[in-house]
Amino acid sequence: MKRICSSKINGTLDAPPSKSVMIRTVAASLLASGESVIKNPSFCSDGLSALGIADRLGAEIYTETDRVTITGNGSLKERIIKGNVLDCRESGLCMRMFAPVAGLLEEDITLQAAGSLCSRPMGMVEELAGLGATCITDEGYAPVQVKGRIRSGQIGISCSESSQFLTGLLMALPLCEGDSVVMVSGLKSSPYIALTINIMKRFGVTVLTGKDLTEFRIKGDQRYKPGTHSIEGDWSGAAFFLVAGALAGVVEVRGLNLDSYQADKAVIGALMKAGAHIEIGKDYISVMKDELNAFEFDASDCPDLFPPLVALGAGCTGKSVIHGARRLKGKESDRALALASEFCKLGIRIRVFENSMEIDGGNNRGGIVDSHNDHRIAMACAVAALGGEGDVEIENSECVSKSYPSFFETLDSVKVTR
Repeated sequence: MKRICSSKINGTLDAPPSKSVMIRTVAASLLASGESVIKNPSFCSDGLSALGIADRLGAEIYTETDRVTITGNGSLKERIIKGNVLDCRESGLCMRMFAPVAGLLEEDITLQAAGSLCSRPMGMVEELAGLGATCITDEGYAPVQVKGRIRSGQIGISCSESSQFLTGLLMALPLCEGDSVVMVSGLKSSPYIALTINIMKRFGVTVLTGKDLTEFRIKGDQRYKPGTHSIEGDWSGAAFFLVAGALAGVVEVRGLNLDSYQADKAVIGALMKAGAHIEIGKDYISVMKDELNAFEFDASDCPDLFPPLVALGAGCTGKSVIHGARRLKGKESDRALALASEFCKLGIRIRVFENSMEIDGGNNRGGIVDSHNDHRIAMACAVAALGGEGDVEIENSECVSKSYPSFFETLDSVKVTR
């Protein structure tokens, strides 16, 4: 259990490396022929899952403190794998993305899950059957069993639950013989697909798509080219500290790219709507506490912002509204209900509707909350505690290791005890 005291903050910190960029870069390095170097890697739990999967699929991996070297072997067709079971731990991106990658092999591959991932929907990966692979789930959930090889062709998929399976298809299909077309309906979190395409481009692989992102054309027989790539700062993790600055003092975050394809850079817009004082420099973003007013924000394309924005809304005067709540059911917890439940324990009223949440700003009185084993719930409650009236104790706080292992140490480094 972690206790967070009501505190002011004043300090500078480096944004953690992005796990979303890390996992995609590991996959591309696996699929490249030759040695790739990943600088500023993320060694969070999900990042380690991706490295473990790449190792099982035959990559040679050498890890140092500030870099990872991955020697890939191209299309996997001639790869000698080290094991037929891929441990995705609790990473939904690893399971949904590496399922199509595993489909490049002729071997039977099982992608297994742990913890909350066991209850997250995986039925969408069964669409691999449309490309000639055998793909079986346990009634729509993990484990996932794949036997390829997938072949090029045309396939239609729904991305209403997640865009992560589409990411896997886009990464795997360029290595098939012949061209492919992926028709998409209900795409959510479209910035993450732009992120995937951008990372592939860095490795020399291209995907063609229209502005509406309903059709993706992929030329076959492409090759991923090895290279050196640096993992940019993570907007998802940094969002908690940017909100903390707005609630409890001033914080400067370095290492964030305003031109990033990461969806969660939209947190800047939400902070502006709430009235936070923001300063954007060449290599930093500073947020300072100011009079905060209720805001309305659509987080449909960036659902991971819900937890920090709920903490922000709790510190605003008035009723804040966040749209896109139906995106939260397939996360590490049912985040909408988890946020409502735990913030209620702190004296903050949250109403959850079909696709929106209303947060009545008020004084956080402190209390004991449960993270629901969800890293973002734990971080949201910690940030909310800073501007409250009492201490907040967070059960199962160690779950932050999924995305931001040093979160609490970083928080302590900028706190100024009242």
